[in-house]
Amino acid sequence: MVGRITIDMNRVEGDLEVQLDVEDNTIRDSWCVGTMYRGYEQILVGRAPSDVLVIVPRICGICSTAQLYAGVRALEDAWGVRPAPNGVRVRNLCLMAEAVMNDVRQTFMMFCPDFCHPAYRCHPLYPEIVAAFEPPLKGYFARQAILRPKGMLGVITAFAGQWPHATYMAPGGVTCEVTAEKLAKCEAAIDEYQAWYETEVLGCSSDQWLSLETTEDFLGWLDEHPHTGAGLYAGFGRAIGLQHLGQGTAQLLSCGCYPSPNHDGFLSRGGYLNKGRVEPFDHRQVREHTRYSWFTDNGPTHPWDSITKAEHGQDRGQYSHAKATRYAEQVVQLGPMVDLFLAGDPLVVSWMQAEGPNAWLRQLCRLHRPVPVMQLMRQTIAELRAQLNEPAMVWPTEVPDEARGFGVVNAARGTLCHWICIREGKIRNYQIITPTTWNGSPRDSDGRRGHWEESFVGLTVPDLESPLQLGHIIRSHDACLVCTTHMIRTGQRRNFIPY
Repeated sequence: MVGRITIDMNRVEGDLEVQLDVEDNTIRDSWCVGTMYRGYEQILVGRAPSDVLVIVPRICGICSTAQLYAGVRALEDAWGVRPAPNGVRVRNLCLMAEAVMNDVRQTFMMFCPDFCHPAYRCHPLYPEIVAAFEPPLKGYFARQAILRPKGMLGVITAFAGQWPHATYMAPGGVTCEVTAEKLAKCEAAIDEYQAWYETEVLGCSSDQWLSLETTEDFLGWLDEHPHTGAGLYAGFGRAIGLQHLGQGTAQLLSCGCYPSPNHDGFLSRGGYLNKGRVEPFDHRQVREHTRYSWFTDNGPTHPWDSITKAEHGQDRGQYSHAKATRYAEQVVQLGPMVDLFLAGDPLVVSWMQAEGPNAWLRQLCRLHRPVPVMQLMRQTIAELRAQLNEPAMVWPTEVPDEARGFGVVNAARGTLCHWICIREGKIRNYQIITPTTWNGSPRDSDGRRGHWEESFVGLTVPDLESPLQLGHIIRSHDACLVCTTHMIRTGQRRNFIPY
């Protein structure tokens, strides 16, 4: 029996279809179809470079801080501006808070509710899973994921005044005042959130959690904490086999996390894992392919030279509004798992060495990451206190009319890149590559599938009426898309919506 499944998922942002050719319940081929064309890059063309500060934060309502940060860094690179160290610290503090908020919401509101599907009702943990994660917002942790991050949001609003879509970063630093009162407010927000996180999600102190450095350490912790938020996820996830799903490409990419205030790289190292060897991240190795995209095809091009022009008139097998992004001519995957692995996090390194990349570990990293990030937030606040009399902004005195720049940060979903070309004082070209662009890319000029596409091929789906495994794989990447699922078989079309 041969059929085609088009996945439609709720509880994510954007528009995506995933088409799958299935034979005898095994996926033989796949296509990630970006169905929505927004044109933000075209909106920026012809505008003053400073318009970046207002427009790019509105690209995303979840990663608004990250988009603003990447845009500002692109302008700073183009204009040769070195931001004030305190300005970098404030930016980092807000970006860290955005990631911490995202991780718990994505885990307990987007990923874990699929555990409540009736297909899992025979599992002994099922009643407890439903009590914890039942949608919409009926489960305990689902409700907590709405309520608790509001306090962490106070870290961002202390400086930005609002979230999302704030414009408080500018070339040279941040435009807001840094005071002892604001820092105290931020520290209180971290205290409150961490107390809840340790009690309900971890069931132990942050120091005890960070002492888990091997797979054996973690499994020992899991035996003692099976009913915490992290314990329920980890135990149930392994019981249903998430560790065997979603391997995808072995090539890993991360720019590194949080720019150093001293302008010497990133606080957490990144790189490109190429056949077991980690190489430095270099944006000049990035190429955009549009052979199978609904854009003019100019061959593989670097984003500074890339042209984003929608084109539907030709029939060369195009199927997506997303471009196929490649690094060093290779398909790569991005995300928190990759960031932590390349930064040398011992627990993530141990699991990667034992089982490789997979959906279970990918999602576990979103419960693990907030712990070291909150420690880094406290360190950043301490540095700001020690340098409180130093400026948070160094205003540029002169900017060139002809320039090009590159800005990169790690958003909650992975590496986010912006490129800008300025001619005669106006934006001539602007290109944005988000983490989901890398992970959910279509085929490239050589016909190679993107990371998600490759993750599906060879997977056996026991129940084609409820292909839960496919949803688990995509959700483990925190897809910034809204997907609609249909099933096409023998001329019939059925809707499928995960629980």
